[in-house]
Amino acid sequence: MPEIASEPLKFAYWVPNVSGGLVTSDIEQRTDWGHEYNRDLAVLAENSGFEYALSQVRYTASYGAAYQHESTGFSLALLLATQRLKVIAAVHPGLWHPGVLAKFIASADVISGGRAAVNVVSGWFKDEFTNLGEPWLEHDERYRRSEEFIRVLKELWTNDHAEFTGDFYRIHDFDIKPKPVGRPHPEIFQGGNSTAARKLAGRVSDWYFSNGKDFDGFSEQVEEVRGYAAANDHTVHFGLNGFVIARETESEAKAVLREIVEKANTEAVEGFRGAVKQAGSSTSDKKGMWADSEFKDLVQYNDGFRTGLIGTPEQIADRAIEYKKRGANLLLLGFLHYLEDVEHFGKHVLPVIREKEAALDRV
Repeated sequence: MPEIASEPLKFAYWVPNVSGGLVTSDIEQRTDWGHEYNRDLAVLAENSGFEYALSQVRYTASYGAAYQHESTGFSLALLLATQRLKVIAAVHPGLWHPGVLAKFIASADVISGGRAAVNVVSGWFKDEFTNLGEPWLEHDERYRRSEEFIRVLKELWTNDHAEFTGDFYRIHDFDIKPKPVGRPHPEIFQGGNSTAARKLAGRVSDWYFSNGKDFDGFSEQVEEVRGYAAANDHTVHFGLNGFVIARETESEAKAVLREIVEKANTEAVEGFRGAVKQAGSSTSDKKGMWADSEFKDLVQYNDGFRTGLIGTPEQIADRAIEYKKRGANLLLLGFLHYLEDVEHFGKHVLPVIREKEAALDRV
């Protein structure tokens, strides 16, 4: 088992900056995708123990998300509304030039006092690229482009005379000022499940995001990515996606989960399933994202139910601690009713997690 991180487990939440909530279901979700709701949520979240927020990237209507706010602009708005929260903007290489993004994030980082970050998304939604007239690269080529993208970001953020020559990007004697204030540069997150994604994390990313996983599935990812990182003299931290349903009893929580799945928007889930099927099957080892996801998993579109953060505060805390033991540095969480559930998590779940962490330290 990996060495347990000495730092407290960190928590992030998915920003609901797209309509439809975090589950593709017709169940009531008292969550809004608009700016005012999200501004209030961000303030509540940072006062409830959350250190990060991740703004989703969708450019057009898809799979229950009829409306979408662009991730980088929305992230800046949340940074301006908060004091401590770090906001991660999801971005697509191929739709952004890394030099333009580096400039935007540098400004956002300066404005926010070092709280801007990016999540580099290699791409799963083919139509977003082809309908904009952009080429849709083969799976591993998308990750090669992402690696160059990340290397260019780091070069521009840390070098006054940036140079880079690759197959996708070329930079010559370029200087961005002001430089970001975060050191050594704004944090770079990256997801994916394939071997190409794992190797990318082991070479250049600061954080590796995992889709929802059970204990053994997460441990397998951590072990492999750490192996790649060690071979490259690189350090990477681990985040895990999960959907939280916290109730007074386990039966109440599981009843909510059943209702979510029973009321799933079948057409939207199947549409999403069709779109991402190639993401899991287009790699030679069949280890891509959503490769083994079932219908009920895809109702929460990043497999959040599979992490099992469903039950009483005590049960959720026990699972969170077990994931920490297996290498998790951060849990990225989604909720049904964001304002109520984030506040409840901060008051009733997080204190139990901290108590159990303190007990770990005494062992």
